[in-house]
Amino acid sequence: MDDATGDPGSGAGSDAGRDAGSDEQSGGSESTSTVVIAAAANLGIAAAKLVAGLISGSSAMLSEAAHSVADTVTEVMLLTALKRSEKPADEDHPLGYGPERYIWAMLAAVATFVGGAVFSLYDGIHTLLRGEELGDPLVSYLVLAVAFLLEGFSLRTGVRQVRGEAARLRMPAPRYLRRTPDTAVKAVVMEDSAALAGLLLAAGGLLGGQLSGSGVWDGVASVLIGVLLVYVAWVLCRSNAQLLIGRPLPAGMRAGVREELLSVPHVVEVVELTTLIQGPSEMLVAAKIDFRDTSTAAQIEWACEEAEQQLRERYPSIRRVYLDPTPGRTQRPTARSGG
Repeated sequence: MDDATGDPGSGAGSDAGRDAGSDEQSGGSESTSTVVIAAAANLGIAAAKLVAGLISGSSAMLSEAAHSVADTVTEVMLLTALKRSEKPADEDHPLGYGPERYIWAMLAAVATFVGGAVFSLYDGIHTLLRGEELGDPLVSYLVLAVAFLLEGFSLRTGVRQVRGEAARLRMPAPRYLRRTPDTAVKAVVMEDSAALAGLLLAAGGLLGGQLSGSGVWDGVASVLIGVLLVYVAWVLCRSNAQLLIGRPLPAGMRAGVREELLSVPHVVEVVELTTLIQGPSEMLVAAKIDFRDTSTAAQIEWACEEAEQQLRERYPSIRRVYLDPTPGRTQRPTARSGG
């Protein structure tokens, strides 16, 4: 299964789709809680790292402070994304505000790049070229230890949500994280993972400088932290860009949609099927359907209603269904010649 929406092709079947839909509301509030916890942790960590970096003179610690500041800004933007995307559809936005979360999530990824990666790379390269005077690293070690615990708790919250959603959809957690349209949770997990790795790099830079008396180790650690943040920002930007451009439902789920449509009486063929992910729990289905030529207008209307009901029962995350009665492929030449 390639998405958080259920994929019968991977063995999840219709039950996975029902599970995904029945947990939509709880999943949304859980995503918000995950982001709030991460933001609160990063805000306190950023202040502590900044003080430790100024006392110890460590460029890696200052890079980590910039990293935490960038993460805090990121989480604020993710919260904005979650709230704004929940606005109901209106006359100006008939398809809702779901895609707006991906715009804010992309801006959050850019904030990670500009606020964390650029500063870390600059500070690390500056330290390698100019050197630095190392101060007492004790405070930095203490801050790193506390930060590791707080970041670990934040990461644990995000991983727990990922595992819970993956279990409901009967798919491996890494695959869910890679393909989920809930980019807010994906951002928290990736950024917290990068934060833990960055803390280890900063500790390594401090220890190397303490043992060798050279600031080179600290500069290298800062550069590596910057490279790590560039990677995280690139992955998150790409994920949100794909969803903004328009990503379809996974292949297995599209097959399930076709199966449901063909099971409806009076439906002969699904001529064309278009699907679109508009949000973690907002999917759109549009299809050109060939109905039996002997079907009455009332029967076609009933079939359309039945098709929509079946699709929503199997995949509750499908919010919009548009069906267009269309002549089948074999009928089109005849229809044109007769016209």
